[in-house]
Amino acid sequence: MRISADALLFDNDGTLLSSLDATVRCWTRWAGEYGVSAADFDRVGLHGRPAAEIIADLLPAARVPGALRRIEELELQDALGPDGGGVAPLPGAVELTGALPAGRWAVVTSATRPLADARLARAGIDAPLVVTADDITRGKPDPEPYLLAAAKLGVDPARCVVFEDAPAGLAAGRAAGMRTVALTTTHRRAELVADLVVGDLSAVSVRIADGGLELTAGR
Repeated sequence: MRISADALLFDNDGTLLSSLDATVRCWTRWAGEYGVSAADFDRVGLHGRPAAEIIADLLPAARVPGALRRIEELELQDALGPDGGGVAPLPGAVELTGALPAGRWAVVTSATRPLADARLARAGIDAPLVVTADDITRGKPDPEPYLLAAAKLGVDPARCVVFEDAPAGLAAGRAAGMRTVALTTTHRRAELVADLVVGDLSAVSVRIADGGLELTAGR
């Protein structure tokens, strides 16, 4: 399949890099400290959403600020540890992003700025523009993060392609009026609603063409 676009917008965790073990480890410790059960997480949905919104669905409002500071502390300590929390680039991520002109792509993540920067550095991905939870008022599945990235790049949202591994992120991309490519890195194919579904970014190549980008994707 070939797709013409002006900009590519990438989710981070689960799309560009693997951080699932770190996420599970940190949130499990946090849950134990705050008395949150696995059933509670299943009810609200964890993956692909800002931590502030997840916590607001789990705890009384008065406890949210302190609980948010705690999960941010745990995840950042993990990411800055000796092994980077086990974070590593996913197949094709470094190669694909490295082939893109600076003004043609961005990372759009539900993580905070310090955590996103730490994980991207660990994965060896130098992103020219990163939109984080610190930049928005409504996180995925709201379209605000992706619309902000398009605005910062000066690109029509309809000419953007979103790469995501989570249903919440794909919903955000669709709501922004963007085309979507889903990766089966963390969810089953049946759970992913997108224009195209691939295994990972190694299935995607890009060519600079007529001032834009031409993607070729398969499997």
